[in-house]
Amino acid sequence: MEIIHHIEKAKKGDQVAFTFLLDHYWNEVYGFMLKRTENETDAEDITIETFSKAFDKIANYNPEFQFNTWLIAIAKNVHIDLLRKRKSALFVEITDEEDQQAYNIADTSPTAEDELITEQNLSRLLQLIKELKPHYQEVIQLRYFQELSYQEISEHLNEPLSNVKIKLLRAKKLLAEIILGR
Repeated sequence: MEIIHHIEKAKKGDQVAFTFLLDHYWNEVYGFMLKRTENETDAEDITIETFSKAFDKIANYNPEFQFNTWLIAIAKNVHIDLLRKRKSALFVEITDEEDQQAYNIADTSPTAEDELITEQNLSRLLQLIKELKPHYQEVIQLRYFQELSYQEISEHLNEPLSNVKIKLLRAKKLLAEIILGR
């Protein structure tokens, strides 16, 4: 029931609900893709793209199916798309409409992870950031040290805005775990 409640809130654009769903299902989707791809980077990229697509299309989610089944179906399609892209070496652009949907997800209110990150001593924080994977280091650097907006980061990285948001959510969560683990 709690999941259904969060899904309904996410359909209304609730950022906390999106974060809850990401945290709750990340390991399941990532683990599934890691077994399938046998490559950590690909599994992580596919998982990020999966959540990006799921959050863009959450209004289309049919509650007759389990949410994790829906996510896994999206992940399989993302993986197939990745294989096709590699085979044809073509880049497919995200549509303006999809980009606008992702842009509408609120990114202004600081999360608990944001507050924890802000409280840390700068030099210590820089050391802890170095423990993250390079693509997470980059989005943290762009967002918190160069103070770029989500849209500016999207343009800088030449990635869809929704991917940037998922990467930042994940990077903040991992960094908060590293901070709390010390």
